[in-house]
Amino acid sequence: MLHQLRIYEIFERNKAAFHARFRDHAARIMARHGFEIVAMWETRSATRTEFAYILAWPDAETKAARWSSFMADPEWTEIKRVTAIEHGDLVGAIEDRLMVLTDYSPRL
Repeated sequence: MLHQLRIYEIFERNKAAFHARFRDHAARIMARHGFEIVAMWETRSATRTEFAYILAWPDAETKAARWSSFMADPEWTEIKRVTAIEHGDLVGAIEDRLMVLTDYSPRL
């Protein structure tokens, strides 16, 4: 089992629009493509607001194939286009990390 940590820089000016798009569209479309979202958080520092979430994958090949199908999804492409017109950029920098449990980690 692999876990993927995704961290998106989000902007206070359109944070509500970002959360609505992820909650109402991205998560639903991801589920349709076989994504398993483990948990989601919003984090803040003095200079930045972030949205972080963890995905679970059986292996790297599945992760790659499902990300490809999600990114090519016509519904997702259209939702991103429409929300960008209405709200501007909803996401700044994106960090993507693959996490592998150590042999001494508590099991999830």
